[in-house]
Amino acid sequence: MLVAVIAGFILALLVPRLSSLMGDRIGWCLSVLPAALFVYFASFWPAITAGETLLYSYRWIPSLNINLSFMVDGLSLMFALLITGIGTFIFIYAGRYLQGHKDIHKLLMYLLAFMAAMLGLVLSSNLIALFVFWELTSFTSYLLIGFNHEHEKARKAALQGFFITAGGGLALMTGLIMLGYIGGSFELSELLSSKPDIQAHPLFLAMMVLILLGAFTKSAQTPFHFWLPNAMAAPTPVSAYLHSATMVKAGIYLMARLQPMMAGSEAWMLTLTLFGGVTMTLGALMAVCSTDLKRILAFSTVMALGTLTMLIGIGTPQALEAAMVFLLAHALYKGALFMAAGTLDYATGTKDVRDLGGLRKLMPYTALFITIAALSLAGIPPLFGFIAKELMFIAALGSPVLSGLLIVLCVITAIGIVAASALVAIKPFYGALTSTPKTPEEAHWAMRLGFSVLAVVSLVFGLMPGLITPLLQVAVTAVHGGTGDELQLALWHGINLPLLLSGVALVCGGLLYRYWQHILEPLSNAMHPFAYGPERGYERMMDGLVWLAKTQTRVLQNGYMANYILTILLTTIGLLTYVFWFEDAFVYSLSFADVRFYEVVIALLMIVAVVYACVTPLRLGSVAALGALGFAMTMVYVFFSAPDLAITQVLVETLTVIMLVLVLFRLPGFQELSGPLVRWRDAIVAGAFGILVTMMLLTVNQLSLPGEGISEYLVANSYVMAHGRNIVNVILVDFRALDTLGEIFVLALAAIGVNAMIRFRGEAEQ
Repeated sequence: MLVAVIAGFILALLVPRLSSLMGDRIGWCLSVLPAALFVYFASFWPAITAGETLLYSYRWIPSLNINLSFMVDGLSLMFALLITGIGTFIFIYAGRYLQGHKDIHKLLMYLLAFMAAMLGLVLSSNLIALFVFWELTSFTSYLLIGFNHEHEKARKAALQGFFITAGGGLALMTGLIMLGYIGGSFELSELLSSKPDIQAHPLFLAMMVLILLGAFTKSAQTPFHFWLPNAMAAPTPVSAYLHSATMVKAGIYLMARLQPMMAGSEAWMLTLTLFGGVTMTLGALMAVCSTDLKRILAFSTVMALGTLTMLIGIGTPQALEAAMVFLLAHALYKGALFMAAGTLDYATGTKDVRDLGGLRKLMPYTALFITIAALSLAGIPPLFGFIAKELMFIAALGSPVLSGLLIVLCVITAIGIVAASALVAIKPFYGALTSTPKTPEEAHWAMRLGFSVLAVVSLVFGLMPGLITPLLQVAVTAVHGGTGDELQLALWHGINLPLLLSGVALVCGGLLYRYWQHILEPLSNAMHPFAYGPERGYERMMDGLVWLAKTQTRVLQNGYMANYILTILLTTIGLLTYVFWFEDAFVYSLSFADVRFYEVVIALLMIVAVVYACVTPLRLGSVAALGALGFAMTMVYVFFSAPDLAITQVLVETLTVIMLVLVLFRLPGFQELSGPLVRWRDAIVAGAFGILVTMMLLTVNQLSLPGEGISEYLVANSYVMAHGRNIVNVILVDFRALDTLGEIFVLALAAIGVNAMIRFRGEAEQ
């Protein structure tokens, strides 16, 4: 299982070499991995459909009791099969779509890493591991969306998508940590089996909001929906993969996974139902108001994500059944439609439906299969999408809350999606043949393979839903958290209200398409508030961040070292003053009984050295005073039995004095560049800082930690745990290993920078 999850990352590292070896066959070569993984995960079918849940665990961070654990049940298996199955066709499609592109190997690398991250996300049983994979999907999708980085639109869309999803990811991280704290475990398998009463915890509402922020941003729920259509700046293979079964459904997966623990919470149910219903309707309206093929499909994806969120929020057994069926149906027809739309663009040179028409005779194969997939999108029998739409109506009718409102929203959504489906399937292929930038012809069969298979599967599942019912049944069981009712899928349930609502939607959607050019096409060029309101808010927020960055840079980071030091000191003074004054934290007890004469002499020497260094106009005198201060510190280390620190201090001070002498004698003499008021200000700040630090040290010296002291612990365990007799070295290397590693990293960066400057100067002189 671990190999299956990380195989994509490993193969991604080999892609540049494989690309040079395989040439134009690189897409076929890489498709072997997702195909093999599909077969591997399909081998779990008998066990999972029999009701088993398989767990795999590997030690990851033992000191924090965090494991890299994976869980395979109905829900995770369905997602894994979709990711690998559709991924197989995506790699074949991408290899042909970008054939000859100079950076095709980069795209394929990113796709492999993304696939691996998605597999890790849906299979993870540990909340911390799930979050790590979650963020990896955000990072890899950023690289994929911004693949055409020469174009400003692609860079902007990639940054927008990453900013929103990564921001939601930070909220999700906090929410998952709170969930682990409330539930007493970071293992999903334990949380789902024991089902602790997390809803009674006072932190439940805050935890729920944080988790939903992460899920809503990832799955493009209102008001975060606008990043998804803008992500269409990515190449079509990316759009087909990310927005069909993978990234945008990560939030849906998380909500479905947590449903057994959250079910019954009114806040959970109402939030998901309302946001999902609004997103669903908004996506359908924006889809039918668009003219770009990929944006039409993107907005219809927003519709589907809203529908899935609404169904999970309703939470009834019928709603959860509808959610799983709708999820599978959407993955099939949307993957097919995106690849078919990319084929149209590839063959004609345009994606604007207003510039397409009469292509049925020139591209009959594409016309046939895009029509099949679009019929499934519209929810027309005998396609699998029809079954999903019928179940959606049944779930809305049976909703325990807001049933009337949800029915209205579902009907409006269905009408809009029927019209949008007609825009995709009818407008480009029927009517008079239009002139296009490229001469239309059928694309290579490698580009047609994926959407053909997915469209046919959608038709087969519609005609014979029993083929997929066992997997859907266990997926529903996993989301429901119990056995649930037996899932029965069929095309015909008699004449009933859901069928009548479907008929109304079909007729009204057909009429809407018939008069689309006169009613809705003008809106495609207008910045209507449904599409651009939240996006305008995002842009203003980003402008505000830029303004804030410029302002604080001008004020705080203006290039003057004195300004930096003053800012740090004033901030520290403010914080310490607040604690000492308002928290009454100053604790002290002065006693001079143990003070030795030589200690007083050293202290006076240090004071004299500091004062002289501040007031002397002589460069050599200032250097000598700073040296005296350093050597006085060395005497402190000697008298307090720290010879190793004393030796280090002597070496550092000697070297520092020599360097200062060499540097200062090459510079002009000291000048008075500040007035008396500035010097008095600096003196007051320095004095206040010294007084407060002294107060802090006196307070710390009077307080003791509960239990065993830190020094006693280090003395007792340095040799036992770290096998070192020098306690200081053990502290630096073992107990504070990350701190030391950070210092080494900083020094390494400085060394690299110095080396780069030296080499640059040498090359410039040559």
